[in-house]
Amino acid sequence: MRVGLDYRAAASYPNSGLGRQALALEQALRAHPDVQLQLFTVAPDNDPLRRKAHCPAWGSPLTGMHRLPPRIRFEAGFLPEALRKCDIETYICNANMGLPLARKPAGVKYVLQLHDVFQLTLANAHASKIKALIYGYTDKLSIRWSVNSADRIWTPSQYTADELVKLFPGARDKVRVLPNLVLPFTGELADISDLGLPARYWLCVGTREPRKNIPWFVSAWQQARQQNAEVPDLVLVGAREDLPSAQQHLHGIHFVSGLSDPQLHALYAGAARLWQPSYAEGFGLPVIEALAQGTPVAVAQGSALDEITPPDSPRFSPTDSEALVHLMKSLAVDHPVDTAALKTWAEGYGEQAYRQRFNALLEELR
Repeated sequence: MRVGLDYRAAASYPNSGLGRQALALEQALRAHPDVQLQLFTVAPDNDPLRRKAHCPAWGSPLTGMHRLPPRIRFEAGFLPEALRKCDIETYICNANMGLPLARKPAGVKYVLQLHDVFQLTLANAHASKIKALIYGYTDKLSIRWSVNSADRIWTPSQYTADELVKLFPGARDKVRVLPNLVLPFTGELADISDLGLPARYWLCVGTREPRKNIPWFVSAWQQARQQNAEVPDLVLVGAREDLPSAQQHLHGIHFVSGLSDPQLHALYAGAARLWQPSYAEGFGLPVIEALAQGTPVAVAQGSALDEITPPDSPRFSPTDSEALVHLMKSLAVDHPVDTAALKTWAEGYGEQAYRQRFNALLEELR
């Protein structure tokens, strides 16, 4: 089975959520005994990546994979002919969009890995209103093209599958759920004493996108802290500038960014609890990463977080501030935690479970 994989996310942003899942696909495909894998991506001139993957003759910076002109040039000008020359039987694109902009050849199957539909349903963070307008329009066109072109669409959660079908009812029979691979951290915990964090803290990961709901959450945390001195300090993985100015220098709030994997490992392990207040999540990687350390979590209701979180974990409405303040006060003092059970739950998103699901979906394409 000759399989082509869109490698742009892995080449450009290997530590991002998209990049990590692209690498997971690569490893699963290489481990399959019946697969001959070929990679396709853009790359700068003379980049070593050109020895590993099929790249256009023209050079392109890796960090520009989301820019519209290089995307169109790759997906329309390079990819259709490159797939034909390599005699690819199945092509997998893993960035919500990006399938070839040409008529699909007979006998070739396309797979779209669609992580969420928030580019279509929510206002996302962009550098300017003009960019938001341009990307909003072109993303809609590109996602629609890829959804219509795909023979199969893999989503990381049933929530995302259902949201997709609401927008594209005709895609219902194409959709399959492939939960994301979440590899456990390995090695020793890093020494993060230089971050100046308190001995006890709550943790939130991700601040940039509005759907992360962080300003609302911080407001509730501030109220809870004023009412109960036991409410811990709050550590946010993200930029201070992502919050309103009035929240950027609150007493007890700490911002960290640019962490290495060992540092992030230590941050999860040291947290009294991870909070995930997002009103929209296609999966929720930090939740599984925290659980894998035996760290308890509390999550907002109404998205994929409902699926990936242990049923006995605290949940809250992403709009009811009063209820969240009450929950925070009730959890201000640590409760006994079955860390082994949390780690076992996280193993359900580990390599063995992922490979079993992936192999079954790949077999379906034969």
